[in-house]
Amino acid sequence: MTAYAIADLHETVVHPDVAEYIERIPGTFAPYGGRFLVHGTGHETKEGNWPGAVVVIGFPSLDEARAWWDSPAYQEIAPLRSRHIAGDIVLVAGVPDGYDPAVTARAIRDAAPAERPSAGEAVRRGAGSAGRVGR
Repeated sequence: MTAYAIADLHETVVHPDVAEYIERIPGTFAPYGGRFLVHGTGHETKEGNWPGAVVVIGFPSLDEARAWWDSPAYQEIAPLRSRHIAGDIVLVAGVPDGYDPAVTARAIRDAAPAERPSAGEAVRRGAGSAGRVGR
């Protein structure tokens, strides 16, 4: 199942380290099947406050995304970014083929109020009932 590294980057300081990071990062995710899907500040904020840059890197699976994040190659360059850019970064699995959001909605409705699943758990239940868990 496809996975994504998603970054909401803010408080950016323009610095030569950031340029070096941008030049080097593609070489770190290529061995894991990663590629840029979104990279930059050209976004339209529809709700809330999103002052920074949006970055989305796609991977074939969550295992590959984790392996990239933990890789020596990425960890070597990460300080080039983190010293100059604050942000929030998550690794997240995409939904499986055949995912039906109605199953997730039913799981939320059917749970007793004290047993209502978190949104993440409801999605996992919906994915599981679609019979498509994993890659």
